[in-house]
Amino acid sequence: MSDAYDTTLCVEELREALDQQGITLPSLGVDILAAGLVALGNYNTATARELAAALRKAAER
Repeated sequence: MSDAYDTTLCVEELREALDQQGITLPSLGVDILAAGLVALGNYNTATARELAAALRKAAER
C-alpha cells in the first residue's frame, strides 16, 4: 500500500502530465478517506473529451 507522500507525488506527476496536454482537473487530489487512492474528481464533458483524445493520441505512439 502507498503512503501519503507517495500518493501526493503521484497526484503531482499526473497534474503536470495533464497540464502538458492542456487539461486541468480542478478536483484532482489525494482521496483523504481511502489511503493510497487518487481522486480524479468531477469534470465536465468537454474536459472528459480532451482527456480521452490525449489518451488516444498517446496510445498511437
